[in-house]
Order: sequence, then structure tokens, then C-alpha cells
Amino acid sequence: MSHSATEVVVGGGVLAAALAFGLYALQSTGMSFGDDGYPLRASFRSIEGVSVGSDVRLAGVKVGTVTQISLNPETFRADTVVTINDSVQVPDDSAIVIASEGLLGGNFVEISPGGSPFNFVEGDEILDTQGSVSLMTLLLKFVSGGGSDE
Repeated sequence: MSHSATEVVVGGGVLAAALAFGLYALQSTGMSFGDDGYPLRASFRSIEGVSVGSDVRLAGVKVGTVTQISLNPETFRADTVVTINDSVQVPDDSAIVIASEGLLGGNFVEISPGGSPFNFVEGDEILDTQGSVSLMTLLLKFVSGGGSDE
């Protein structure tokens, strides 16, 4: 059974394209094979719109990803673990907020840095949290006039 050179070249090209697509898919979803960050914990009232793999940003720059989300059965809050790049040191009085990219965009986790000279270390918990705000709730308050003082 003999194969022509054209079949071998086309097969190699298809294999190379499949590998390139796979690597691109892994990079675009934020997955990594190495342990290139340190985990921080946070507990939110609501993390609507955020899932594992969502961006963690500081000043609009991606500095990490959400790596774990679970429901705390005692407090009924969303316990979250975010992994921050080793090159970024976050002050220990920082706040963490669920932010929105806009009306049609998704949500992400935003870190608002504090001014402390001390930084979080691996496994610390960020206590100053703010969950996501439901756009529908805000619109209903605006339409019904529930937020105005008379």
C-alpha cells in the first residue's frame, strides 16, 4: 500500500491546523498547564454572570482568573477562589467587586487596590466584597420610580 506525497503533505497540514486550533482554544479560555499564580478566597452575595475561567482585572488589565466557585451551605453565599498572577502583588486592604463590561457585555471580577504596605499571601481571604447588581432589578426600580425621594 503506497501513499502519494500529496496525501502525506495534506494530512500533515490538517494535523498542524488542528494542533494550532487546540492551542488557541486553550489560550483564549485562560487555561494553563503550570501553576503560575497564587489563590485568594472571597465570598459574594451574588456572582451572577461570573463563572470559572472569568477574568480577574486590576485597572482594566487581566491579572488572574476565577478558578473555583461553590455555594456555602451555612451562609448561602458564593465562595470563590481567584488565582492572581505571581507578578502582581495585591494590598491586603483591597476590595473585590463583580463588574460589568456594559449593557451587552459579560461580567468579570475587578480588584480595587487599597493603600496598605502589606500584601495578600497565598490562601488569604478578601473580606471587602461587592456582588453583582442585577440589571433587571435596576430597570424595574427606574421604571416604577421606586428609587426617587418625594
